[in-house]
Amino acid sequence: MQRRETDVLVVGAGIAGLATALSADRKGADVTLVTKAVQPTEASTWRAQGGIAITRSDPDSLKADILDASGGTASETAVDVLVEHADEAVREVLVDTIGVEFDTDSTGEYEFGREAAHKEPRVLHVNAETGKHIHVPFLNYVLEETDVTVLDDTAALELVSHEGRIHGAVLERAGKWAPTFAGATVLATGGIGGLYQRTTNPPSTTGDGIAMAALAGARVEDMEFIQFHPTGCETDTGTFLISEAVRGEGAVLRNAAGKRFMPAEHPDAELAPRDVVARAVMREHERTGGVELDVTGIDFSANFPGLAATCETHDVDWETGIPVIPVQHFLCGGIAVDDVGKTSLDGLFAVGECARTGVHGANRLASTSLLEGLVWGLRAGEAATGHRITTIESPELLDRDPALPANFAQQKFVRLRSVMEESLGVVRSPSEIDTARAGLRRLKGEVDAYVRTRTSRSLYELRAATIVAVLVARAAAENEQSVGCHHVNPSTDTTAEGETMRPSSGS
Repeated sequence: MQRRETDVLVVGAGIAGLATALSADRKGADVTLVTKAVQPTEASTWRAQGGIAITRSDPDSLKADILDASGGTASETAVDVLVEHADEAVREVLVDTIGVEFDTDSTGEYEFGREAAHKEPRVLHVNAETGKHIHVPFLNYVLEETDVTVLDDTAALELVSHEGRIHGAVLERAGKWAPTFAGATVLATGGIGGLYQRTTNPPSTTGDGIAMAALAGARVEDMEFIQFHPTGCETDTGTFLISEAVRGEGAVLRNAAGKRFMPAEHPDAELAPRDVVARAVMREHERTGGVELDVTGIDFSANFPGLAATCETHDVDWETGIPVIPVQHFLCGGIAVDDVGKTSLDGLFAVGECARTGVHGANRLASTSLLEGLVWGLRAGEAATGHRITTIESPELLDRDPALPANFAQQKFVRLRSVMEESLGVVRSPSEIDTARAGLRRLKGEVDAYVRTRTSRSLYELRAATIVAVLVARAAAENEQSVGCHHVNPSTDTTAEGETMRPSSGS
């Protein structure tokens, strides 16, 4: 790895990172885009299923749905930015520039899907595999049609900072590391699914950007708001997502007794906000022993051929019911940013899932994550240009001790994921949060002892994961109010909403 200088350094190559790089390149900046990924499938964007919401010339309606889904906690200012720029960004970049062919009906007009908490159909999609149909052509366009330098299999280990300003990052590739100095650094590192046992995210989503920013002193907010998707399918061969669009088409949820339960939970039944559906699914699991998604009322194989094929790959017979369980899906909080992605530190921007724009509040509306990444990426790319590159002394990363013990990172991740899954999941109790917080602090201390004398990508990923886990636990402990994705039973230990198991020893 060699020392570099660049006008704009973008860390992460999902939709937010690609939009940032494209925008900065269009402004004439020298842009370097780095990604840990070797294959596109390692990005959460590639895995996105449902689609991307637009306003369909009614921004007030989309704004209202975003605010309602968040329980009134989303920032109206941020939502205004999103809806104001939504349609133009999708049309100009996704359709006109990179040529995404969204599904159309028999008349050639766009076929809009409806998902949970949307009052009307407004979601552009490509089957239920929208993410890869956006990500692959977007990545190819940046590689082939711009002057952006793209470095794959390259990780950012630490930010280069001095007196509240970020001057780039230390990058690692093939076991070698060196600083890349930048006028502006943009973190687009994705979410934190790698901290959980069950997740829709790639394993590489270990919260790297959030951890680096926090260590440098950037403000981080709303880390307790972790969205769980209600219809993950867990099998012996892996966990995969069943898109919300399937419920939008008419599929229903039934418990182990075959009873449909969502109409009693919310007026919108299966299309209630995700946090409501996730808690109901978890409760029915605990009460009856399982939940299935019944797709017999829709033409599942015709409307969702990719999902039908995935079910077959995992030996799931969708004709008799798809077994589902809530799985970690999206972080609504993250690095606090303004309406152009600027953080509390000079020279540092953040976009996409690692950023807390305020759009999602305590609970994200379906099919707004790709849109947020696109809109904020375009805005951050423009704002990140024109900053002077200053080279300073970079952090000294040490590698003087022997290699890590065998399976060190793997064993620590198993421990971390167990704590996160059991104590910081769909429903939480104060005693569980306190126990998790203490255990995670101990784990972080153990990992820090190794980081002081050793440097490797796996170790720094583990460090990032432990830092982010501690931030999640701290935020959960400090917020006693149940809102959106953060649901706390204040004086009882519980495994499902409304079902008291035993008195909490810590209450």
